[in-house]
Amino acid sequence: MRDDPTVVALVTRAAGGDPTAWDEIVERYVPLVWSICARFQLKNSDREDVSQNVWLLLVEQVGKLREPAALPGWLATTTYRECLRVVTAARKTERLGTGLDDALQFVDHTMIDEEILMAERNAALRAAFAELPPRCQRMLAMLTSDPPSSYAEISATLDIPVGSIGPKRARCLERMRKSPALAGLSDADFRWTEDEHNA
Repeated sequence: MRDDPTVVALVTRAAGGDPTAWDEIVERYVPLVWSICARFQLKNSDREDVSQNVWLLLVEQVGKLREPAALPGWLATTTYRECLRVVTAARKTERLGTGLDDALQFVDHTMIDEEILMAERNAALRAAFAELPPRCQRMLAMLTSDPPSSYAEISATLDIPVGSIGPKRARCLERMRKSPALAGLSDADFRWTEDEHNA
């Protein structure tokens, strides 16, 4: 999924000044930035500062990225460095002997790679979900809400028989599985999302 042509297109459009592309990049990758900040156990104000700095750095560097498809890795590395900068500064000013060590014990480069893959997978799933007919979107949203809507509620809201909800859900998920947006997603990844829908 790291060679996703969608990412290349978004970076190219953003470098050309397309505000819609910027919005899509931020929407797609803000969870990645926040998840890395969370691993450093930063305060909310520090997370916001790191996030803002990462996006400002991207604005400065987007036209200079050698490999546009590597945007998720660039964002992860930049966020990691910004988090380290914040934690190091806090350690120096507050003279906390454990601040940096405590934060670093929760950071693992393998975990960051997993966060990148999760962000890419979630973006692909959101794109595939957006391609579904509104009725499918609404039913799947109700099934995955927290807490999930009951079949009786779904039946009443969507005006469909309770007995047809399971088969309709299966058809919607199959349609989603065939989406070009999920071309780079493995069957195991999609089974995991189906398990979420079934839960």
